[in-house]
Amino acid sequence: MQKIDGRLVSQAVRDDLAQKVKELTDKGMRAPHLAAILVGNDGGSETYVAAKVKDCEEIGFGSTLQRFPSSIQENELLAEIRRMNKDSEIDGIIVQLPLPKHISPDKVIDTIDPAKDVDGFHPESVGRMVGGLPTFISATPFGILMLLEHYKIETKGKHAVVIGRSGIVGTPVSILLSRNTYPGNCTVTLCHSATPNIKELCLQADIVVAALGKPGFVTAEMVKPGAIVIDVGTTRVSDPSKKSGFSLKGDVDFDNVAPHTSYITPVPGGVGPMTRAALMKNTYLAYLGRTKP
Repeated sequence: MQKIDGRLVSQAVRDDLAQKVKELTDKGMRAPHLAAILVGNDGGSETYVAAKVKDCEEIGFGSTLQRFPSSIQENELLAEIRRMNKDSEIDGIIVQLPLPKHISPDKVIDTIDPAKDVDGFHPESVGRMVGGLPTFISATPFGILMLLEHYKIETKGKHAVVIGRSGIVGTPVSILLSRNTYPGNCTVTLCHSATPNIKELCLQADIVVAALGKPGFVTAEMVKPGAIVIDVGTTRVSDPSKKSGFSLKGDVDFDNVAPHTSYITPVPGGVGPMTRAALMKNTYLAYLGRTKP
């Protein structure tokens, strides 16, 4: 069993981007710029956005954080996004979710210029991904692909079982793993809450991607010897032994499943760090697409 180290791979991606940015700025060119919008003061969102700003600083990207109260009206927020769309100094735009109930996330995502949609959520980005065209892939699926590539894990001809059909992770991962590329060329089974025989399907899998948000759902009895297990779950579970009062648990019963696997991602420290690295990579790609240095 080999543990897939997302922190190590994430740092390698950031180091590579930092070198590329240095080469750009040494030529007198501006650095890529990521703009983030945060509405309200949700604790989790504050943490995520602060981490993204820190990543930008480490790599050498420019960054802008626009904060708005939860009382902001939808039309005001959409107007701010349109302003950022027109700003030639901004390459990527992200709006941190969730949003207050009176603001439609679909309208917000639709308003972002697809050329700056570094989260990969815009319908045009999703459509291009399905069609196998160049586009921004949403950060978590993109991060998973980078992990498989870094560890040179063979995917061609493998049976991948994806548990969870969310539009952010499960469905895109199922599409990406089935594409005629590397990582890809898998035969993919997408499981969800209405799938009656998940255990039997998982036992057939060479690759299991668990992305349903239920701690410890995937047990040792569901994983065949030598399988590759990618755990996307990050659920906060009460833990009095921790200073924070909670610990992060994945969708996989790691301690019991790991001995059966050839590769497995831990939680934390697996897919999570790659999500941030993928966002930075998308921002750089957005910059290249807009500036063509």
